[in-house]
Amino acid sequence: MNDFTDDRSDLGGCAAEPIHIPGSIQPHGVLLAIRPDGLEIVQASGNVAWIVAGDVLGRVLTELPGMGGLAEALRGDLPSDGTATLCTLESGGQTWAVVAHRLPDLIIVEFEVSHAGAGSLDVLHPRIRRGVEALQAVADVPALAASIAQQVRELTDFDRVLVYRFDEDWNGIVIAEEGNGALPSYMNLRFPAADIPAQARELYRLNRLRLIPDAGYEPVPILPADPLDLSHSVLRSVSPVHAQYMRNMGTAASMSISILDEGRLWGLIACHNALPKRVPIHVRNACDFLGQIAAMLIGARTRSAEAAERVALHAVEARLLSYMAAEPRFIDGLTRHADDVLELTDAKGAALIFDGRCHLLGATPTEDQVLAITDWLNRTQPHDALFQTNALATHMPGAETFAEVASGVMGMTISQLHASYMLWFRPEVVQTVSWGGDPRKETGSINPRESFAAWRELVHQRAEPWTPAQMETVRSLQGAVTGIVMRKAEEMAELTEELRRSNKELEAFSYSVSHDLRAPFRHIVGYAELLREEENGLDARGRRYLDTIIESAFSAGRLVDDLLNFSQMGRAVLTPLPIDMNKLVAEVRRMLRPETEGRRIEWHVADLHPGVGDASFLRSVWQNLLSNAIKYTRGKDPASITITSTRGTGETVWSVADDGVGFDMAYVEKLFGVFQRLHRMEDYEGSGIGLANVRRIVERHGGRTWAEGALGKGATFHFALPDPVKEKTWQN
Repeated sequence: MNDFTDDRSDLGGCAAEPIHIPGSIQPHGVLLAIRPDGLEIVQASGNVAWIVAGDVLGRVLTELPGMGGLAEALRGDLPSDGTATLCTLESGGQTWAVVAHRLPDLIIVEFEVSHAGAGSLDVLHPRIRRGVEALQAVADVPALAASIAQQVRELTDFDRVLVYRFDEDWNGIVIAEEGNGALPSYMNLRFPAADIPAQARELYRLNRLRLIPDAGYEPVPILPADPLDLSHSVLRSVSPVHAQYMRNMGTAASMSISILDEGRLWGLIACHNALPKRVPIHVRNACDFLGQIAAMLIGARTRSAEAAERVALHAVEARLLSYMAAEPRFIDGLTRHADDVLELTDAKGAALIFDGRCHLLGATPTEDQVLAITDWLNRTQPHDALFQTNALATHMPGAETFAEVASGVMGMTISQLHASYMLWFRPEVVQTVSWGGDPRKETGSINPRESFAAWRELVHQRAEPWTPAQMETVRSLQGAVTGIVMRKAEEMAELTEELRRSNKELEAFSYSVSHDLRAPFRHIVGYAELLREEENGLDARGRRYLDTIIESAFSAGRLVDDLLNFSQMGRAVLTPLPIDMNKLVAEVRRMLRPETEGRRIEWHVADLHPGVGDASFLRSVWQNLLSNAIKYTRGKDPASITITSTRGTGETVWSVADDGVGFDMAYVEKLFGVFQRLHRMEDYEGSGIGLANVRRIVERHGGRTWAEGALGKGATFHFALPDPVKEKTWQN
């Protein structure tokens, strides 16, 4: 853990510190900045006399004693994304290891004092080989981290070696540690993101290995003091804040090796020592090599685990798609297989908001809370984007009230036409997080914090985070479901158009037939009555036959009239207005008074809720329902008819109950069909169209009809109309 800072009160100033151009180097080496074309020295560290006597600025490297071989090496290819070890040379009574790298217009050459008898990378080769074999032998990331910590400590003999992993918010956690007890253990401790600001993380990404032999060093200035980018420098001086941070931590020396996964900073191998400590270049290169091997293996293990997870999740997705394909309503394929819906994301609950309904599966917030979430998503998130968080309360106001069941939320839209959503929920997981010191600022300004003692925090309103594989699978499902919705919409549009044409043709046919039949039946009735008035030559049997003809013709005429009214219902334009149902029912009862003469009927009429609709058509609804109640209670003395209403969710229901002959619920679906009768015509007159007309009228108002009954115990008929209120906020 290097270049750490912890500044809560002045993070902006700390993050803006130009740590890549410090203007100085650490004192265990010498730096030269040279123009590549003529090898002219344009800048040098203040201790350049250690290798060359006299003023070197403005001089050409080849003019300096003992630098010919170095000058030749600098004419070759040099890296621009790291340093290359060029050679060793003797100067000023010291052996120097020389490294260099290229800037756009300069070559940075660094001379580092080499250890006496330091050895070479070849000497370390057997240990490196064993280290690689040990890394390859472990199967998971925690074991890899532990192995690389052990390998690096064996090579460097630091007092403590940590493997430090970044989370999605750039907080760090120590996941492996090797040490000799000289420094306290930091295993499993977390460090806040502010300890390593973004610019420091970028330097770790650019320069994989960093050594600070002595935190108490005196910086050596670079002259002249023009800005010089030292991002890839091995001698670059560190921020005074970081040097103090190291001293507060009790570490006099440190070294870091960056772990990169596909170019992204995954974590660090951080080495600490209680006393100043130098690590030779060849040992550092060996550690860097092992660090790269560990990084590759960490990436491979991580992607292998993710691939296995993806395969398992895509199998669940395939099952859900097959369920949806097998159902007339695709949404039923999801709601009837809740276990697979939840397994897809390892969630505890899910919700599907589609076609005006909210389906809840497993442990979820209430329906109103779910609709509040979708309303918030609809207002704040891109329509086609996948939304995911493991801390909803940090994004959505009010979400803390249901954090216990839905701290984690992942959601996707499933329609391009309406605000329809599929959501998954994860509960709050209350956990204790151990930090390496209080993550809150302890001192003012940009001073580093002073305490690294374990500081525990109880974390609320957070769930287990969603994995990349889960998010990827949900995106895949989103595309499939959206495609199904669009195809269903196209099919429904085509079917609706076809039904519209068919209904129009049927209505025209029905109107034509019923209209043309009225005249013949009137003629039959008229001539039969004339014949009966004559009565010449007719005996009693003939007159009975004649009465049957007249009665049948009258019945057929009423049937034709009812059929004509039914056909006209499809073409009529509705004019919805507020309706006083009490007045409308009273009016219909007056109209039906002739049907109740000579009978005792006990009417129980509640104070009815008002409604909104076309009064003339709803009058027909009430007339049919009340007429049926009067008809089918004919055997009761007294008969009882009850009329009530109730408010439902988004609708009002009106009911007509009687204590008449009732019906068998096994045939309830036939009640509202055209020409469907459950009783003999000889017992109860009627055309069998009345209830079909009731259903058609109510459905044209956007409502619904149903009935309950039992043989000999009466029947209850209900019709419901939607309330004239604004649609729920989650609907477009």
